[in-house]
Amino acid sequence: MGKIIAIANQKGGVGKTTTSVNLAASLGVLEKKVLLIDADPQANATSGLGIDVESVEVGTYQLLEHTNSAKESIIATETPNLDIIPAHIDLVAIEIELVDKDEREYMLKKALGAIKDNYDYILIDCAPSLGLLTLNALTAADSVLIPIQCEYFALEGLGKLLNTIKSVQKVHNPTLNYEGLLLTMYDSRLRLSNQVVEEVQKHFNDMVFNTIIQRNVRLSEAPSYGESIINYDAGSKGASNYLSLAEEIITKNS
Repeated sequence: MGKIIAIANQKGGVGKTTTSVNLAASLGVLEKKVLLIDADPQANATSGLGIDVESVEVGTYQLLEHTNSAKESIIATETPNLDIIPAHIDLVAIEIELVDKDEREYMLKKALGAIKDNYDYILIDCAPSLGLLTLNALTAADSVLIPIQCEYFALEGLGKLLNTIKSVQKVHNPTLNYEGLLLTMYDSRLRLSNQVVEEVQKHFNDMVFNTIIQRNVRLSEAPSYGESIINYDAGSKGASNYLSLAEEIITKNS
């Protein structure tokens, strides 16, 4: 049975999409069958895997509206073992459209029921907000992975996210666990980066992944070529960081 992992943080620019795309590709390369769901109206995970966002006719929007099934929404990518349910800018409207629907927080969970067993991992790239889209992702997920950038305001807003997760556990999804906290954009030359690592590890000890994602030029270049770091430069630091994270997740879940 597939494990559903939501990659969430309401702060933008913390490496959510970078992590979603590259972790998904790394798990695929390690011979796990992976589905990536782009649940962010910016659709960066979609374009980051080389899919033309404008040409997307069926994706996360139709999935949440239940006008198309999960099976009909899936596109195969050029990365081995990796499929995607793409997003389009029309996803912006979904919060308004779902607002008066019954069980609106469960739309994604219901839609994924039919395909959950077809994959080892289903990753959801969440929008940088704590709205209905993210709520649907957390309700559908088995666990949540939280990227935290190694910068000054790293822990700001984290309390808010943890409270949201707590209330989702209480009301919608009592079995939701933490997959872990992932430190991103680490620069070993900066004292601040090292201080953030220490502080996060001190506060959250066992919840923090051993793998730390370092700042890497190749990692920031890859999306503009519509490729994961694995396809773009498998020998880069970024690729080895994400492969290491994928191995850590596989070990933890085996």
